[in-house]
Amino acid sequence: MVSAIADFFGSILQAFVNFFYAITHPGEWLAWLPYINKPMPDLEVKQSLMRFVYYGASKEFLFVVLAFLIVLTVIGLFRRPIMWAYVRGLEAFANAIGRTVAWVGLIMVIQQIAIVFLQRIFRVAQIEFGFFGIGFARDLSWWSEELKLYNAMIVALCVTYTFVQGGHVRVDLVYAAVSYRWRKLIDMLGSLIFMMPVAIVTWIFAWFFFWRVMIVPNPSASDGLDKLLLKARAVRWNIETIGFSPNGFDMYFLFKLLILSYVALVFIHAYAFFCRSLLELIEGPASEGKYLDRDTLGEGEEAYEGTH
Repeated sequence: MVSAIADFFGSILQAFVNFFYAITHPGEWLAWLPYINKPMPDLEVKQSLMRFVYYGASKEFLFVVLAFLIVLTVIGLFRRPIMWAYVRGLEAFANAIGRTVAWVGLIMVIQQIAIVFLQRIFRVAQIEFGFFGIGFARDLSWWSEELKLYNAMIVALCVTYTFVQGGHVRVDLVYAAVSYRWRKLIDMLGSLIFMMPVAIVTWIFAWFFFWRVMIVPNPSASDGLDKLLLKARAVRWNIETIGFSPNGFDMYFLFKLLILSYVALVFIHAYAFFCRSLLELIEGPASEGKYLDRDTLGEGEEAYEGTH
């Protein structure tokens, strides 16, 4: 037990060293960026890609994030207005993404109607767009299958917006019956014990799930850094472009990227929710819902808000 605690705090201290080393030596893990989906010129560039793949779901990266959150929390505890600024900023970020991506639902409906008319009435085989002399033409089946991407965007990118708006389904068998203080403690523990750990575990699997459709040889969650650096000699881009039908949607790697976005948003908002719950616990019932920016359906529609 003592050794585990010592290892934890040792890893936290090492995280500061790792962070400053990473930002002062960006070439060791970002040199591959100019060569996305292009041949990588030398081994050093390939190794930088493999370092990025390894550290993106590593223990070292986890402790850098934890150390950063610990520093923010300590600062916020000494200056509560600063912690309220965290909450307001992160909730505004969630709302901005959600309110923007929600319009994708309208685009999805319009596109589906257009596909039906073009296919069934006008017998059009493909849709083409052109901007500044650059054309983009795809078969109607491609546009039809692409609708699934819109649906995935709404689910993945509006998750924290829905949380802020109080739209998630919850069963309050215990929560509703306990005191205000206990409700805030439950919210804090829920953030730390459920939301964050689940997001971390999901990120680890989703990270390698994403890179397995981007490069070969495929990286694995069980690969150590040394093994990945050995694989770097043969690494090349192999971005997934296989559709379910011959002319169907062929950019399914975007779904893997959306999984990572979803998990990152959940983790970030778990911290925001922890800070809000902590502040509301410290400041008392009068602070509940403080600075909370929720959409409204208008006067007289309060009973339906949080359920749309």
